[in-house]
Amino acid sequence: MAAVTAPVGHTGPADRARGLLRHRAAGKLLLLALAAAVFVPVLNSHWASGTWPHTLTVDLTEPLGRASDWIIDNRDGHPLFLYFFGYVSNAVTLAVRAVYLVLLGAGWAGVTAVAALVAWRVAGLRLALGTAAAFCACGLLGMWVPTMQTLALMVVAVLASVALGALLGLAAGLSDRTYRALRPVLDTMQVLPAFAYLLPVVLIFGIGVPAAVLATVVYAAPPMARLTALGLRDADGGVMEAVASLGATARQRLLTARLPLARKELLLGLNQTIMMALSMAVIASVIGAGGLGDRVYQALASVDVGAALAAGVPIVLLAVVLDRVTGAAGERLGESDGSLRHWGYAAVAALAVAVAGRLTGRLDWPDAWTVPIAEPVNRAVDWMTDHLYSGVPYIGGTADWAAHFTTWILNPLRDGLQWLPWWSVLLIVAALAWLIGTWRTALTAVLAMAAIGVLGVWKPSLDTLSQVLAAVAVTLVLGLATGIAAARSERVERLLRPVLDVFQTMPQFVYLIPVVALFGVGRAPAVAAAVVYALPAVVRITTQGLRAVDPAALESARSLGATSGQQLRQVQLPLARPALLLAVNQGVVLVLAVVIIGGLVGGGALGYDVVFGLAQGDLATGLVAGAAIVCLGLMLDRVTQPTERRTKKGA
Repeated sequence: MAAVTAPVGHTGPADRARGLLRHRAAGKLLLLALAAAVFVPVLNSHWASGTWPHTLTVDLTEPLGRASDWIIDNRDGHPLFLYFFGYVSNAVTLAVRAVYLVLLGAGWAGVTAVAALVAWRVAGLRLALGTAAAFCACGLLGMWVPTMQTLALMVVAVLASVALGALLGLAAGLSDRTYRALRPVLDTMQVLPAFAYLLPVVLIFGIGVPAAVLATVVYAAPPMARLTALGLRDADGGVMEAVASLGATARQRLLTARLPLARKELLLGLNQTIMMALSMAVIASVIGAGGLGDRVYQALASVDVGAALAAGVPIVLLAVVLDRVTGAAGERLGESDGSLRHWGYAAVAALAVAVAGRLTGRLDWPDAWTVPIAEPVNRAVDWMTDHLYSGVPYIGGTADWAAHFTTWILNPLRDGLQWLPWWSVLLIVAALAWLIGTWRTALTAVLAMAAIGVLGVWKPSLDTLSQVLAAVAVTLVLGLATGIAAARSERVERLLRPVLDVFQTMPQFVYLIPVVALFGVGRAPAVAAAVVYALPAVVRITTQGLRAVDPAALESARSLGATSGQQLRQVQLPLARPALLLAVNQGVVLVLAVVIIGGLVGGGALGYDVVFGLAQGDLATGLVAGAAIVCLGLMLDRVTQPTERRTKKGA
């Protein structure tokens, strides 16, 4: 009897050890610790433990230089350029010119009428009035012609991006093998900074509209491809089985079931493609796109905040209008209320307005109807700079904040990362990626980080990583807090929505100008601009994730007497975990994109190398830095986004 008197719940050290080993995370960490114990001494015996060993680097300067020289030497005579790239360039130029001439021929009244009538038929009178007001605002700001130039380029670039993205998404959605093959390609296209692929595009097509359109297509096509593939792959299995049981062919199943079921994802892809194409409007101006982007870029060069705002506001207005119209089209798709007849009336009315404007000679926006805002905006910025830059009692000025942020956060973070032995960085990356994903995830992340060292840009990459981590931390603190507030209050969400629209659609370069005016030049302004750019996406995803939590779970918690805070901590946040991780992931990607552009304002590191390579035509420097950014983005993506299997298991 004495043998059974021990407490039932008692476990000895051996039992606790076995339980710990059975825990998945502990088991992974133990395996990594054993691997480190075996391999680290070997690595130390062959290479030092400091920065990445020089003997493990590969110098790509010579082969990339030869490739650049070959392109320059053969651009005017090689058959590849004459009969392929030349035809592509001519087709793009003719398409953009044709759209631009149509817009000019319709006149400001005709374009405004067409846009308003389309918005009316798609989303109602309120959005129609807002659309008309947005186009009129472009004219009032004196930006009608640049707006039409940007709109013409946008139309061609978006159509090409949607066509390319839909084809890639269709292939990936119908074939698992194609999906696995395309995923790293789409990851690269989305993470690679625009400046990095502007250089090869310029080498092939020269400076001008074709290079700008094709660079925009490369940047804007991935969302359409991803969302098309997602919609096709997530089609309701029951519906597909029912259609197949009726004897439908594969083509009939695609046209009658898969595509209609993926309608929302397809329209969301169109929406995101339009947004990303507009965000490229300014960057493409560096290589001769013209239009609104060129005005913003010129203002950046002279630190003219007023001129930048006058050109940036029309870009924001175009983005908001297109976002609302495409969103409303998705909600109302499939409704029929005599729409063909109403569309006919709308087309006749728009044509009548355009003809009337042409007959009266009122095609161009009248100069007397413009309202210059550059001077008053610059006066306001000068006042803010004089009163907020430095010398503010007790709290200090914005320049002091930037200096303290650099001294207390950015410098220690950068120095700490660069001080770590190179193998320890790989080990940390492996641990984080494996804990959140699978061994394949960890292997991909480690190989991506190791590739940075092989490219010979280990220290600049860690400098960029320190800026990204600091910006992501600030973004998540502000974004999660704001998203929680918006999810818990309809009024807060309504107040935030127009602010988030403006922040999300404003070109990245426009952020840099007031940031430089307030914070000076350096890494802190680059981080501040990245936070402003990434914050809207984090807030939106957090809000949507918290609102999507099952109401039954919340009702159950309330019935048990849980307070509002307990409901948030114990129900909403755990159930919204996938959305919150997606917010972290998107925050990382968006921060990385703007930190690179921060190389223009003293951000240094990889961003400076990319900008320098584009400015000097140095293909080796620009592409190596761009490739390092891709690897950095791929690594950060893998350590912040769980795999599907892990998410479904809830681990």
